[in-house]
Amino acid sequence: MRCTWCGDDELYVRYHDKEWGVPLHNDRKLFEFLILEGAQAGLSWITVLRKRKAYRKAFDSFDYNIVAKYNEAKIKQLLKNEGIIRNNLKIRSAINNAKKFIEIRKEFGTFNKYVWSFVNDKPIQNRWKGLKDIPAKTQLSDEITKDLKNHGFNFVGSTIIYAYMQATGMVNDHTTDCFRYKEIRNHNR
Repeated sequence: MRCTWCGDDELYVRYHDKEWGVPLHNDRKLFEFLILEGAQAGLSWITVLRKRKAYRKAFDSFDYNIVAKYNEAKIKQLLKNEGIIRNNLKIRSAINNAKKFIEIRKEFGTFNKYVWSFVNDKPIQNRWKGLKDIPAKTQLSDEITKDLKNHGFNFVGSTIIYAYMQATGMVNDHTTDCFRYKEIRNHNR
């Protein structure tokens, strides 16, 4: 058994089986997911997954140092890129968040240290029986959202941040009947 949300789409299944919920501690990957989760707002995750390769190319492999320096000419170029979600606010948000990401790194040493401190550097192990049990946001995602916004980030609402926590393994939200639930839980011991 696997979590029912991924259905039988090959790309979705591969993402579920290999990435979703695996703890990430690499700043570039953490930045990638921050941008992709923000891009997802109002859309389905599979839409973003299908555009991920184009995003990597368009956003310089998610090098936050480069993205932070994007100018109006680059924004115009991105708005013409059919491979990504061409939303002006989301693109500008990615640039803003790259700048804020760098500031967090200066303050905390790494973004990893900052974001994982909210869970005391240890993934939360939930025990959801079914998809309907999994919340869209939590008190903790509210707290992280508030802190990110205080640091100047945008497109970081609580629902986006909870999805980010799930994707980056800060929480194990595989359902208990999913084969990945135990693998992820045991990986974190």
